[in-house]
Amino acid sequence: MSEKVLMKGNEALAEAAIIAGCRHYFGYPITPQTEVAAYMAKRMPKIGGTFLQAESEIAAINMVYGVSSTGHRVMTSSSSPGISLKGEGLSYLAGSDLPALVINVQRGGPGLGGIQPSQADYFQATKGGAHGDFHMIVLAPASVQEMADLTVKGFELADKYRMTSMILADGTMGQMMEPVSLEYDIKPAPEKPWATTGTKMQREHNIVNSLSLVPEELEKFNIERYKRYDEVEKNEVMYEEYMMDDAEICIAAFGIAARVSKNAITEARRQGIKAGMIRPITLWPFPKTPFKKAAQSVKQFISVELSMGQMIEDVRLATECRVPVTLCNRVGGMIPSPEMVLEAIKEAAKNGGAR
Repeated sequence: MSEKVLMKGNEALAEAAIIAGCRHYFGYPITPQTEVAAYMAKRMPKIGGTFLQAESEIAAINMVYGVSSTGHRVMTSSSSPGISLKGEGLSYLAGSDLPALVINVQRGGPGLGGIQPSQADYFQATKGGAHGDFHMIVLAPASVQEMADLTVKGFELADKYRMTSMILADGTMGQMMEPVSLEYDIKPAPEKPWATTGTKMQREHNIVNSLSLVPEELEKFNIERYKRYDEVEKNEVMYEEYMMDDAEICIAAFGIAARVSKNAITEARRQGIKAGMIRPITLWPFPKTPFKKAAQSVKQFISVELSMGQMIEDVRLATECRVPVTLCNRVGGMIPSPEMVLEAIKEAAKNGGAR
């Protein structure tokens, strides 16, 4: 059995990034993810890496762009308003087909909002993240262990598909402490013949660029990029099913909302209500297939969220609105309680799934 150590989610994530081969980190402090930057500030100089607190979030994401273009694994982290500032850089990374890992430990909004946990950046993360036609791989941890595991996975997927991976964690995941194992079989990063490493007069020059002034060329680039996204949707969907074998009511939840929901489902089962859960781990690509399958047997879906209702739209799309999908939510930094989710389950059971 591997040794476990008690760590905060933000710190476990940072250490996992180092284990995965990240030696370059650029960031800017903002609650509730500042521990990521603080951890990197201590660790990177000791291992010959680069830590740089940029003058702004905009500067940090463009530093990521520069390092990624040389073929090295690189990471930045922020929280909701800071991710908004990085938006232009995220689009440039996508337009240049550069791999990177971006961490968003979400806080309440809109605007400066508050420093308590939220899941209200779901639309921003899963529907592109900035201007233009593009996607990011979006990974949603529900434990400190997954904060670490999905960081390693995020780097691997970013390199495999030459695109940005984002860890979309609510603030609770960043701040909570749990035992975590950090033993990984790290795969070597793939060859990157496109990287700007210097030609030594032995090959053609590599140019990293997102500008294309010929419409036909830009259309071609976008179509080719979406073919790669199709491969991600075919091969990289991740989700967890919990008590779904005979479920009549299905909870959809991720992050801390999923952990709360498990407690509610356990109590619902004790009371004779057949509840279960599908927890998306990849928010993009969204696990459409298990939801579509569940829609053939369950009477109602309940989307449990720390937002005004964002993932619920993807649940409705995946289930093709065959059965009702309702929302159980808290916002502003509040987290739905197990009792609140249980009441939503009991209400659905009482109504027999009717609208």
